[in-house]
Amino acid sequence: MTVHFIGAGPGAPDLLTLRGRDLIAAAPVCLYAGSLVPEGVLAHCPRDARIINTAPMSLDDIIEEMASAHAAGHDVARLHSGDLSVWSAMGEQLRRLDALGIPYDVTPGVPSFSAAAAALDKELTLPGLTQSVVLTRTSGRATAVPEAETLANFARTKAVLAIHLSIHMLDRVVEDLTPHYGADCPVAIVWRASWPDERILRSTLAEVVEAVGQELDRTALIMVGRTLDARDFSESRLYADDYDRRFRPRGTAPRFPETG
Repeated sequence: MTVHFIGAGPGAPDLLTLRGRDLIAAAPVCLYAGSLVPEGVLAHCPRDARIINTAPMSLDDIIEEMASAHAAGHDVARLHSGDLSVWSAMGEQLRRLDALGIPYDVTPGVPSFSAAAAALDKELTLPGLTQSVVLTRTSGRATAVPEAETLANFARTKAVLAIHLSIHMLDRVVEDLTPHYGADCPVAIVWRASWPDERILRSTLAEVVEAVGQELDRTALIMVGRTLDARDFSESRLYADDYDRRFRPRGTAPRFPETG
């Protein structure tokens, strides 16, 4: 028996890994985060599976369901939205399972920032502009952000910021970032990336608060950075004709000579 923690992706049912799909299809028990995992993902569950929405449950309740399944010898598909490596509350569940001696494994999922970038048709890292993306959030009631991880500190790097769980703090986000990025810095807000009702708003730090108005929703992701509207950037050397690389040796003394 194994508890399979599965990243269910950002919303679109077909943005699910093949491994995740197959694990769901073979598990007699499925625990899922009801407000964020779409019904299309649950369609992969066996017809007679025990399917449990964990949204109204406490951590103790969730672990009790896993322990009961373990006692019965039943695998569990534990579904979380996006990818499990960030803001999934998986860590505390794994710690409880370790204490109980219940085996588990982890299958990654498509993260929401990737789905948002795809919706925007953007590469977030462009040569000569930025080579880093920071996934972060503002402090909330459930989890505080450490003092060293303020938006202002990250903004000093000029990296692209993917700011999660913070649309309700948009005023504060703009106030913290404007001194570092400038009022004309591009901003994109993506609501429910990859869902059928996905919405996108493109703006700047100077205008985004007014553009959004009262239309705030907890499932929105705030993207900030110069690459969001960049047209003038260098081309990567990777595909330059004179770039010497393993699969395309160039010059009189290539680093990786062809062998015949």
